[in-house]
Amino acid sequence: MAADASTPWTGYSPAAAWDEAVDVKGVVRDPYAKVYAEIEKMSGEDLQARAESLANTYLAQGVTFDHAGEERPFPLDIVPRVVGADEWEIISPGVAQRVRTLEAFLADVYGSQRCVTDGIVPRRLITTSQYFHRVVGAVDPANGVRVHVSGIDLVRDEHGIWRVLEDNVRVPSGVSYVLSNRRAMSQMFPDLFGAMGVRPVLEYSQRLRSALAKAAPEGVEDPSIVVLSPGVFNSAYYEHSLLARTMGVELVEGRDLETHAGRVYMRTTAGRRRVDVIYRRVDDEFLDPVVFRPDSALGAPGIIHAARLGNVTIANAVGNGVADDKLIYTYMPELTRYYLGEDPILPNVDTWRLEERQALAEVMDRLGELVVKPVDGAGGKGVLIGPAASQSELETARKQILEDPRGWIAQPVVQLSTVPTLTAEGLEPRHVDLRPFAINDGDDVWVLPGGLTRVALQRGQLIVNSSQGGGSKDTWVLGGVRHRGSVPTPESRVEFSGVAPVPQSAHPDDYVHGQQQMQQQQQGLPC
Repeated sequence: MAADASTPWTGYSPAAAWDEAVDVKGVVRDPYAKVYAEIEKMSGEDLQARAESLANTYLAQGVTFDHAGEERPFPLDIVPRVVGADEWEIISPGVAQRVRTLEAFLADVYGSQRCVTDGIVPRRLITTSQYFHRVVGAVDPANGVRVHVSGIDLVRDEHGIWRVLEDNVRVPSGVSYVLSNRRAMSQMFPDLFGAMGVRPVLEYSQRLRSALAKAAPEGVEDPSIVVLSPGVFNSAYYEHSLLARTMGVELVEGRDLETHAGRVYMRTTAGRRRVDVIYRRVDDEFLDPVVFRPDSALGAPGIIHAARLGNVTIANAVGNGVADDKLIYTYMPELTRYYLGEDPILPNVDTWRLEERQALAEVMDRLGELVVKPVDGAGGKGVLIGPAASQSELETARKQILEDPRGWIAQPVVQLSTVPTLTAEGLEPRHVDLRPFAINDGDDVWVLPGGLTRVALQRGQLIVNSSQGGGSKDTWVLGGVRHRGSVPTPESRVEFSGVAPVPQSAHPDDYVHGQQQMQQQQQGLPC
């Protein structure tokens, strides 16, 4: 890779992992050619100035996250992550296949459990999952969809192969950063988008609204849809607000809802209004104090009963978390063949099931070489990376695993692929993952072209979660299709319907609910 001494590329050297921008000889890969050329025109000071402008924009718009009790602008790196059209032709159908398998599994688990009878999945694995809720077994989705929105986390290994790292089908978060990142980056590099044929992402909200409308109870022609948020103290509140506004639906909290005669209503200044579809961003255990936690003030009493009667649709469905269990993850290749009759397009990362005696013994012998994860973990919490762990951390992990083998899995250390990232020292390779979002409307699974690229900002760090100090990149998928005669609206001009900074105290009762909101936030950090 030839670079003039005055360009930001000077000294850029790929790490041992697969670098997506340049190969081992330093030659720029084709998808990054135009990005490389554009940045090469700049000085290091120009690139840093653009990065600071991005951060200031995010802070002003309220695109922030909580880190160690401090509200910070969500770090958006100035260098995009570029995915070639040929790569997307693997990712998109692979994610869609994954979602169809998860849908079939959930319908089976809350139905006849054929997968247990036929010996595909052990019954104990399902019944011991903390996210398996028998109480919703009688809830029959209006259009057969339980996974309306999914976030399937992918990584690219040291050979450049895309692999599924984990599935998120409860209340997957992070799409607001995808939309905000795109709008900001299209302002920073307006000419590159047209020149590279970057596929758009800002149709996501209307795709989601359409899917939610299709999920309305039978006989409802013009459904009333709401986004149910835990409130302003939740780390993802910006996302809840943005999605409600861009879909053109109401953003509500539990105190705004009530149930009567098996139906859900929203309190408004004009009186009660019936609610048909609830896009909930509240975790299962906080959703209905009659069924789950009696002390919860984040949901509304009776909404599970209304769903059981078929009078309201809750999206995503309650109880989906059993499919997020990292032990179920290990069975996904078999489940894909069982339900779809197809081989998986996207492979898993090799994984040890520690409740199996032989696997447990091997992992105990090699603990310092492996990555160990809690099966119900989120946000990178509880993950032990053996080669980076101290002896005391290894001994603590060993004790925890032996006490509860069902609660853990182990995997080899995957050297996540790297992408050029702006640091204080200039452009350096940093590890990334990718969370493509998919929407299932019952007829088709649509995969958002791109998704949330999370980047570990520290050198050598493999955990990319924002809660662990990571940031994000705009993900550019090449090969957008432009229909003859159409004039696409530049994404920098697409409005977010007046999204304002997140209010810090919208209601006096916020402080009463704040503790529960923070508790849910810690249990289910999105990224």
